[in-house]
Amino acid sequence: MKYAFVAEHRLQYSVRRMCRCLNIHPSGFYAWIKNPLSHRAREDARQTKLLKEAWNDSGKVYGYRKLHDDLVEQGEVSCPNRIARLTRLAGIRAQIGYKRKPGKYGGRPSVVVDNTLDRQFDVAVPDTAWVSDITYIKTYEGFLYLAVVIDL
Repeated sequence: MKYAFVAEHRLQYSVRRMCRCLNIHPSGFYAWIKNPLSHRAREDARQTKLLKEAWNDSGKVYGYRKLHDDLVEQGEVSCPNRIARLTRLAGIRAQIGYKRKPGKYGGRPSVVVDNTLDRQFDVAVPDTAWVSDITYIKTYEGFLYLAVVIDL
């Protein structure tokens, strides 16, 4: 904060005079001008980049615990608390499992159709008995529906 003040007013006053008034060393100010980010800030930026790459590779699913495990496998040394802080600052969040929406389940009962096959699945002539089923698959982009129709 003091170095930023000196940098802002260095055209009006001499650097040495401001440093004397603010009780800081001019060498510290010039070192800050050369490299304003600390070693820890540079290391945080590097690890944040690695975290974002690992998070994207996981399909944006992993949380800080699994991301920490990924970094350890890559040979990085860091504690889980630091990874949690970096992921929180970078906006990286784990994708939580599926939640049921509150409300009424059930609705109208489905129509029951008579069992005409009576579990006789061996048919002599084609195109006389058809069976079908439908299911859905939840993906990252939404639901995919799969319908299968088979001629016995």
